[in-house]
Amino acid sequence: MTVTDTAAELTRTREAFVQATVVRAQKPTSAHAGDTALVRADGRIDGFVGGTCAESSVREYGLMTLSTNQPLLLRIVPGEAPPQSAEEGAVTVANPCLSGGAVEIFLEPRVPAPRVLVVGESPIAEALGRLGAPLGYAVELVAGEDAAPRADDAALVVASHGRGEEPALTAALRLGVPYVGLIASRIRGASVLAALDVPDDQRARVHSPAGLDIGGRTAPEIALSVLAEIVQERRAAERHGAAPASVAAPARAVDPVCGMTVAPVESSPHADVDGVRTWFCCDGCRTSFLADPARYAAAS
Repeated sequence: MTVTDTAAELTRTREAFVQATVVRAQKPTSAHAGDTALVRADGRIDGFVGGTCAESSVREYGLMTLSTNQPLLLRIVPGEAPPQSAEEGAVTVANPCLSGGAVEIFLEPRVPAPRVLVVGESPIAEALGRLGAPLGYAVELVAGEDAAPRADDAALVVASHGRGEEPALTAALRLGVPYVGLIASRIRGASVLAALDVPDDQRARVHSPAGLDIGGRTAPEIALSVLAEIVQERRAAERHGAAPASVAAPARAVDPVCGMTVAPVESSPHADVDGVRTWFCCDGCRTSFLADPARYAAAS
């Protein structure tokens, strides 16, 4: 499977990844401009953007861009580590293992659009599907009996007029979906909420009637008011630091042999000695460490 095929498959299955593209390479580096690789959320790399030492930095900063959802230009230069320098949109790291020649790699996160699960086949549900995409949401319409909310959903909106309402609302509340809305009159909505088998604090999270009060009457106007409320809630959570990141911010470890920072994930070279796991930028550093662990004990 080519890198392009893999990217298409990850996009189809809504898996976050980073596309790493070499935009400049100096000899004698093994990478060439145009070389491409993908960094998955678990740190695995598909494709080629340089040797194992360069891959270590691509993995580390690729995972960082996934957590921030911001692109980054990564410059890897030969030399002792650190120094390290950063500027807006770019970072330069020194790599003591590099064979020579700097390489610049553009890291572009590909994070799935937040999913809004809409329960129902009503005109309002259809309008939510049409209007959600331009706002950057992946809107999925399902029948009530097929609703399967996920913890990473941005929202669940029930617009089914009495079909499959309670199971969908209950599941979304128990999973902690940030926005849960019910499109119903105040009287019927109160009756539905009273029947939910959830604690009162969870029941109180349901927006019913869903949507901001903009005086909407038509299906598109009501859908607009619901999407506006979802945006409002999501941005408020971001301002208060409560919005969950698509990918958790990565931890960092230090290679005790060369001093480089690395991502402590299973796909990075590592070794377990006396019950302690140590991480490395490449197999060469791992081999040096294993030959004399005591020498590097203080650094690790």
